[in-house]
Amino acid sequence: MDNGVERPEELAKRELARLAVDFLHRTIVHHTLWFAEVEHQMGREKALETMGAVWEKSYDIQMKRLAEAFGFEMENGVPKALLAMPKEKLLSLLGDLGRNWLAGDGIWFQAVESRDGIWDAKRCNDSCWTRFSPFEAWSIRRFLGLPEAAGLAGLKRALGFRLYAGINVQTIREEGPESLVFEMNNCRVQAARKHKGLADYPCKSGGLVEYRGFAEAIDPRIRTSCIACPPDDHPAEWFCAWRFTLA
Repeated sequence: MDNGVERPEELAKRELARLAVDFLHRTIVHHTLWFAEVEHQMGREKALETMGAVWEKSYDIQMKRLAEAFGFEMENGVPKALLAMPKEKLLSLLGDLGRNWLAGDGIWFQAVESRDGIWDAKRCNDSCWTRFSPFEAWSIRRFLGLPEAAGLAGLKRALGFRLYAGINVQTIREEGPESLVFEMNNCRVQAARKHKGLADYPCKSGGLVEYRGFAEAIDPRIRTSCIACPPDDHPAEWFCAWRFTLA
């Protein structure tokens, strides 16, 4: 849009609505950049501690304003409209949110790949996982109320609450009191490539930092080893598998 307007008041209603969405996007990015900078200056542990305090305070402020603007009610810190949804619809919403997250991840990868090539895209992707995976583990740990050293039982629970847990098919089997195996039986990304007749995407380098970072954020004593992950050969019943042991 470039029609010479100098103030939002000069915009048509449709463009004002688009600007409101853009404001939301800027707010999310600014929130993330604050976390990244605190992590850079003070380390991840302090950044996550600060994130917890900020999220609780800013959530209440922002949801109150959004509730007033959109005319919805809050109940115990949750939009009442969500509480009124049937359980099946809420589960479907979680799936939609997971698919949106995965689509955004893929769009970022493709944007870097189209400009700079697949290896730069892989490098950015793997580095992103070194930050996102521990953060997601921290977020799940807070949500479930897990202790800082939650052990393999805590890891097993946390793996079921990841963003892609509801959109992929995964199984976890216990090998004993100090070992469990996670198998990704159906991965949306790899299944889509298989449907197109393409080879597996070589995701092992990203998986190594992703699963190790997630497990250690649940409990620093947990050690992660890769059983197989593309480009490794793997059986038909899973695309990748990981073993977690308690040191």
